[in-house]
Amino acid sequence: MDINELIENFEMLEDWEDRYRYIIDLGSSLEPLADKYKTDEWKVRGCQSQVWLVPEISNGFLRFRGDSDAMIVKGLIAIVFAIFAGKTAAEIKTFPVESVFARLGLEEHLSPSRRNGLFSMVEKIRFYADSVQE
Repeated sequence: MDINELIENFEMLEDWEDRYRYIIDLGSSLEPLADKYKTDEWKVRGCQSQVWLVPEISNGFLRFRGDSDAMIVKGLIAIVFAIFAGKTAAEIKTFPVESVFARLGLEEHLSPSRRNGLFSMVEKIRFYADSVQE
């Protein structure tokens, strides 16, 4: 899924109860993360729930795998992955992800701790992008 499809799907849903269900559905579509990656090395700090993000780098492009112990957070991981899908490390570092979150309404409909966790995931992804040699 790409960012445009994500935005279109969000806009089709009329209320936040439906959007929360959609977010949870997105999380259930994530490929399971092997237990060997559920360690402190891959853990995202600043999240209320347990979150792990693992980068895969190929030809300057980053792809991520991730998991959480909370269903809604798994969905937020899927959203973050859709936003950054197909972007180079340089694009990830400068992409205005906050504008996408605002367009989706995530900033106003997530609890402060979930919002902080969402931005912690973005920071971790940008940290990985910083480590890529271009």
